[in-house]
Amino acid sequence: MIARVLVLLMLWPGLVMAQGFAGLGTEADGFSIPQRGAAFDFPADHGPHPDYRIEWWYLTANLEDAEGRPYGVQWTLFRSALAPETREGWQDPQIWFAHAAVTTSDQHLVAERFARGGIGQAGVGTDPFEAWIDDWQMVGPDFDNLRLTARGADFAYDLGLTATGPVIFHGDDGYSVKSAQGQASYYYSQPYYDVAGTLTLPDGAVAVTGQAWLDREWSSQPLSDTQTGWDWFSLSFDTGDKMMGFLLRDEDGTAFSSATWIAPDGTTTAYPDGAFRAQPLETHAVARRVVPTRWAVQLPDRDVDVTVTALNPNAWMAVSIPYWEGPVLIEGSHGGRGYLEMTGYE
Repeated sequence: MIARVLVLLMLWPGLVMAQGFAGLGTEADGFSIPQRGAAFDFPADHGPHPDYRIEWWYLTANLEDAEGRPYGVQWTLFRSALAPETREGWQDPQIWFAHAAVTTSDQHLVAERFARGGIGQAGVGTDPFEAWIDDWQMVGPDFDNLRLTARGADFAYDLGLTATGPVIFHGDDGYSVKSAQGQASYYYSQPYYDVAGTLTLPDGAVAVTGQAWLDREWSSQPLSDTQTGWDWFSLSFDTGDKMMGFLLRDEDGTAFSSATWIAPDGTTTAYPDGAFRAQPLETHAVARRVVPTRWAVQLPDRDVDVTVTALNPNAWMAVSIPYWEGPVLIEGSHGGRGYLEMTGYE
């Protein structure tokens, strides 16, 4: 608890003066800024980039048990820098925090962790791959073969992940534009993990299998100062095709959109602002907010016209900077499952 309070006090000036969701639209003086045409270097780029202000390793999984009951799992490690450098010990300006969740049709179980860089409590290494905060870990001999663990007060999970397809890049070869003003991030994904393992829930242990999607993204000012939040969809269709799409909402009521179509063989097509569409169909009151939990989603160029519905409308992440995140079911021109994240709903 003391560590959490200290972290919040250190971040408080930035949050008070926040522009965009969680301050992601504030100026990033002194930090590196993504540049179009930069070449990725693996496995090094699976690791941290401390000269950028914000970065995450973000995994979501759609799972089911032997009876076909659906579950969702989230495991996210964030790095947030107070300065573009690293130091030994408690003087290190890199702050780490993490979220873990398990979602069923009637439960949403959440936990949060905080750590300071420089003391070994959290970090990411690439050879072998290891991302950790305390005893929460995503580790393996390489990025394609991982073991994922986390626990909260009322849940735990232990999952094995095996990649069956390639890493894919969003936007212009991984340079993902986020606003009409040109804010951008580096953004790639591994959307092809097969998953098998165990969830430990209040009613006992459950063996599960399914698929997972891991997003990697880093930037220093990924939003403009008037963007208030986003609606992000990762959709896996029964055809083997996949789609990532997002809306970044502006305070004037408009939204900036982007999408990536991923063919079964990993071939990608990037779509610019306006090609991807998502309109709320139903809302739900949760945590004193009203959030859309049923959506009409279209990508006309691929004949996608689907309804995306939350498995559990109460999948609110009651963490220090709260948001909605949970598994979704897909019906319409394409069937399937996916994940939805929504931020900035007051």
